[in-house]
Amino acid sequence: MCDHNSNEDKKFGTSAHDQEHKKWNRRSFLQALGLSGAGTMMLGGMPLSASSNSKLAAAISNSESDRVLVIIRLKGGNDGLNTIVPIYDYDTYAIQRPSIKHNLNEITPLTPDFGIPNYMNDLLNLWDNGAMKVVHGVGYENPSQSHFAGSDVWASTDPTNTTQSGWLGRHFEELYPEYLLNPPVIPAAVQIGSIGNLIFDGASNNYAFSVANPDQLVSIAQNGTVHDMSSFPECIYGEQLEFMRGTTNTTYQYAGTIHDAYTQGTNSFSYMDSDLGQQLSIVAKLIKGNLGTKVYMVSLDGFDTHANQVDDHRDLMIDLSNSIKTFYEDLAQAGFDDKVLSMTISEFGRRIYENGSNGTDHGKAAPLMLFGPAIQGNGFISQHPDLTNNDGEGNLDYTQDFREIYASIMQEWLCIDSDLVDEALLNTTHARIDLGFNCSTLGVEDFNKNRFKHYVLYTDNDSVLKIKNPYTQHTVIKLYDIMGRDIATLKNEMLFAGEHSINIKNAVSTKLNVGQYIYRISVGNQNFSKSLIIR
Repeated sequence: MCDHNSNEDKKFGTSAHDQEHKKWNRRSFLQALGLSGAGTMMLGGMPLSASSNSKLAAAISNSESDRVLVIIRLKGGNDGLNTIVPIYDYDTYAIQRPSIKHNLNEITPLTPDFGIPNYMNDLLNLWDNGAMKVVHGVGYENPSQSHFAGSDVWASTDPTNTTQSGWLGRHFEELYPEYLLNPPVIPAAVQIGSIGNLIFDGASNNYAFSVANPDQLVSIAQNGTVHDMSSFPECIYGEQLEFMRGTTNTTYQYAGTIHDAYTQGTNSFSYMDSDLGQQLSIVAKLIKGNLGTKVYMVSLDGFDTHANQVDDHRDLMIDLSNSIKTFYEDLAQAGFDDKVLSMTISEFGRRIYENGSNGTDHGKAAPLMLFGPAIQGNGFISQHPDLTNNDGEGNLDYTQDFREIYASIMQEWLCIDSDLVDEALLNTTHARIDLGFNCSTLGVEDFNKNRFKHYVLYTDNDSVLKIKNPYTQHTVIKLYDIMGRDIATLKNEMLFAGEHSINIKNAVSTKLNVGQYIYRISVGNQNFSKSLIIR
């Protein structure tokens, strides 16, 4: 007999803050089920995603660059003032935080003006050796103080929060136009935790291989599969479970690749038995095992410190500091440390004054930290927000737009063409700032020159494929079902330069069922593929 236990429903509070934390949007739901993007899975307690490569990864991988970017998400809104303490205006800081402030004898100065709490001293070696920088007052105009909206803005780079794609996802989409039918050999990005985050989302695909937690990724890395296929109940439920697990194992096409890199890499140092420590230990093994992935995202949760902040924030900062220290020691042992840049992000900062629960409430601007020997010198970037000139509610004004940091890292660290950087940031040019590294052009192709463009326009009843030919050329357009079976040839002829529209239903002689399909366009020696919906 087959049965399964169901969890009892949990009751939540009804405050606005609690209601926000209850939100479970469609994107999160689909990714948690592994039905969205290259696949997302829950591993032992945190989510991991591995992105199938896109044009971003192609440009990076095909160049001579072997640089890696590690994004460390401080989930919940990190309190910047208790992370980088403004010694220069200590009295104002201390008066606003009588219970949660760091006393002067508990602060290690980095400069005469700024310091870190003593329990973050594991970062001192990086600072002293020119491998740490801090960017003050990072944020954007009219910031959202919602966890979900704020996270989406940081991922999409759209302060209006109307864009449902991420800055790296859009770039990946440009880099691999044939992603659906011809994915690359290695994942473009690997993500642990942060299911539902937009950062690797393109218009129709997620470009990160995702797992929920390190345990899940370890299982995949060690076994080369997601699910055990050795035993199932002898009933209809067992047959369905076997089918679903087999399908999932097949979907995670990068499991074998990750397994090979994981077994080739080794950790030379012992990491903390903590959330971030275990995530970074896996990332180090994959880097040292030559996986080839250029972007990783890890996550440390718990920064929504509305109450009892002193102990909770200390534990988080100890985890962050020790894990970063060990990570770079581990990489240095194999000569990889100068190839890896790490960057912290958080959806917002906290307010300058403490609340009545010995915590802090949602704020605006906060510091962003950069780590790695490639920074070539410690220091502070941008101007620290004025503690006496807030918005009346204790929110610090931003002094540095986060999109300028993204643009600078993409162009000067990942060595991406300037025009492609602007396109990934929603066709907007943001100033580049000096973060301590630069990129001599590594032969990245200028995809903006003579670019072939395509997208699907949906009306009430029709799906219309729109293409723009940069010049007259022979064009073949085919339609496939979601299993990759050839359904119809929509075009096979010379198409003049300019715009063309193809009504999918009218171009196919047989009736199409409602659902998802894939189109493939071949022009010259280029191929483009993308999914579409028939309504």
